[in-house]
Amino acid sequence: MTDESEKIRISKLMSQQGICSRREADSYIERGWVLLDGVPVTELGSRAFPNQKITLTRNAQSKQDASVTILLHKPIGLVSGQAEKGYRPASVLFTAEAHYNGDQSPIVYHPMQHKGLAPAGRLDIDSTGLLILTQDGRIAKQLIGENSPIEKEYLVRVEGQLSAGDLAKLNFGLSLDGQALKRAQVSWLNKEQLRFILREGKKRQIRRMCELVGLRVTGLKRVRIGKVVLGNLPESQWRYLGANESF
Repeated sequence: MTDESEKIRISKLMSQQGICSRREADSYIERGWVLLDGVPVTELGSRAFPNQKITLTRNAQSKQDASVTILLHKPIGLVSGQAEKGYRPASVLFTAEAHYNGDQSPIVYHPMQHKGLAPAGRLDIDSTGLLILTQDGRIAKQLIGENSPIEKEYLVRVEGQLSAGDLAKLNFGLSLDGQALKRAQVSWLNKEQLRFILREGKKRQIRRMCELVGLRVTGLKRVRIGKVVLGNLPESQWRYLGANESF
């Protein structure tokens, strides 16, 4: 006998399974683009057992294939998300003029690509480097959240003295907001710069970690997210995620 209490909202299941974001799932359900064991789901809030098969119609698949993801080299002074306190969001740089002329993607820029484009993760206003903006809920889910396994790599310029013991603490042994931090990879790049590789992204995490061991951050640049690198993308310019690239 089946227990109805074991059912979960289909939109949540779709997000958990990496099919799309919950918001996208609701939009697809409204259009009749979601199939549960081959049968269209049309009612928002519908539930299913976790072992039932959820698939998308060709219309939904085509929409996902047409969605764009961009790599942006965010400069200092722009916020990664919504405009706040008079500061402009990084998305203002998504213009035809700021498109990197070395972009190898065949995708052609169009203002309609702004619709639903959102940052997949954040980068502080006083930090620079790689920021991902995407219309694809699958990529957003992959990159955002406490349980994301994706590495983020940063080059961090610091001032102050760092003992071998404190370097070990940066790698593992510090806590923020009452929670132990996940194991990191922190090493000297040169006498003024550290390389941080993290699998989490608490607010201002690197700066706060450095403060705990007596260092002051004077510059912070994100150079890699997963397998995607900033490379030679100029500051304040952007390019499309290539068809052969994945995180």
